[in-house]
Parts: sequence; structure tokens; C-alpha cells
Amino acid sequence: MYRSLHEAIAVAEREGKPLHQIALEAEALDQGRPIAEIRDALRRALVVMRGAIERGLVGDLYSNSGLVGGDAAKLQRSTAGAVAGSPFRDVLTRALAVQEVNAAMGVIVAAPTAGGAGVLPAVLTGLAASRGIDDEALVDALATAGLIGAVVADRASLSGAEGGCQAETGAAAGMAAGAATEMLGGTPKQVGHAVALAQQGTLGLVCDPLGGLVELPCVFRNATGSAIALAAIEMALAGVEFKIPADEVIDTMGQIGREMDVRYRETAGGGLAATPTGRRLTKERLVQIKRGS
Repeated sequence: MYRSLHEAIAVAEREGKPLHQIALEAEALDQGRPIAEIRDALRRALVVMRGAIERGLVGDLYSNSGLVGGDAAKLQRSTAGAVAGSPFRDVLTRALAVQEVNAAMGVIVAAPTAGGAGVLPAVLTGLAASRGIDDEALVDALATAGLIGAVVADRASLSGAEGGCQAETGAAAGMAAGAATEMLGGTPKQVGHAVALAQQGTLGLVCDPLGGLVELPCVFRNATGSAIALAAIEMALAGVEFKIPADEVIDTMGQIGREMDVRYRETAGGGLAATPTGRRLTKERLVQIKRGS
């Protein structure tokens, strides 16, 4: 797989191929298996992603702590707000749904991680539903997302414990933005700009889960991460170019993660987890979990 988005984009332009094809060819070579088999695996992932969205939208799932649950269905039902009934609202709803399933110990696709798993399926399936895009195009988009995620993993990190939430929800936003930009007809260069535009918007984002549980604020950060991805897609497809290349934005994320105080890297020692309310909720809910076990 490629270590640089610049390199992958250059190959795509030189060979006149979309990035998803470049990604599939590289993956087939690395793994020694046919592209058809890889696409089958991506189709299975898509089925699981859709299943998580559908399950989360039922509205009866709650985490063991009781801190999160039911909000995806609440957002779906609501007619209040400036974007009610829009694809934007639908994407936010889907992101919450997936993360509520994750918090309730349901089945999700860690794309790229469990903590950031709501962004990619929400953005891709939500936009596909609004535009009538078929499943094969969604499989293509997942391949492109995989290429982007592999570059982020190689150049920086996909771990909140290593790099804060910028490495999880932030990376997911970059993957979703780039993949959806191509799915909606963007060029390889526009994909690169979409990744840069999304990830620059999450630089420095801390990982501060209450009690160390992937619940609060993690669930809601997937919705805001999806919103950032949508903003990046809009700008990239309009021809907006981010002056810092995507690879350099990713490198910067890695540097920030390495320099980030340990309190902000999934230790529950800082950020929202360390607020008076955060500490109180952690104490109350962890006691509740222990009593129920």
C-alpha cells in the first residue's frame, strides 16, 4: 500500500485511473489475492455498517453506564433545527446510530477504529442514499477510504492513546471526506484536498472519554466529525484547494499527537473527563456498572 497520498494521486493521474482502482491494485499485490476477493470483503463490511445504522436508529440501545443512547432516533424524529430533513441531518443521525451501537457492545466496523467508527459509514451511506448511488460505487469508496487510512496509519497514527481523538475521529473524517469526494465525481487531486481540509479541522483534538469508556464525548464527536467531513467535501468539489498537502497535514497530526500531554490521550485524566461533572458522572456510572456485573 502507498505511504503517501501524493504518490497515489500521481499514479492515478498518470495511469488515468480512479484512486479506488489504484488502492485495490496495491492491496491485491500486497495481500496476494484477487481484487474480486477484496471487493467481496468490502461488501461484507458495508453490510455490517448498514446493519449498525439500522440497529442504532431503533432507539432502544443504551450503554451499560447509561451515559449514551437513544439520541440517534431522537435526532431522526425531530423536525426542529435549520437542517431538518436534509442529507446533512441524515448523516449526523447515522453517525450517532453507529456509535450508540458500539457503546452498547453491538457489532460495528472499526473504520478506522471503534471510537471513530460512525463517521465513514454515515457520510458514505448517507450521501449515497441522497444521490441514488449504488452499492458498487460505495464499495469503490470504501477502497479509497482504506487507502487514505493506511497512509494515516503509516505516517501518523490511528490510535487515541497515541495521538488523541485527532487520530481516530479526525482520521475518520479525512477518510470519509476523501472517499465521498471521489464517489461524488471528484478528481484524485480533489480527493487529496478533501483529506487535507478535513484533517486540518481536527488537528489537536483530544481524546478525553469519561471513565475511559468509549461513550462520552466519543459518540457525539462522530457526529461533529461527520460535519467536518461534509464541509471538506463541499469545498473540495467546489475547487477549493488547501495549500498544505494532505501528507503534510497528516504528518503534522502525528507530530502533535507525539507531543500531546498524556492527559489528553485516552487516559481520562484531562479534558471533559476531568471536569467536575465529568468526574461525578464517572464515579456514579462506574459504580452502577459494578453493581450490575
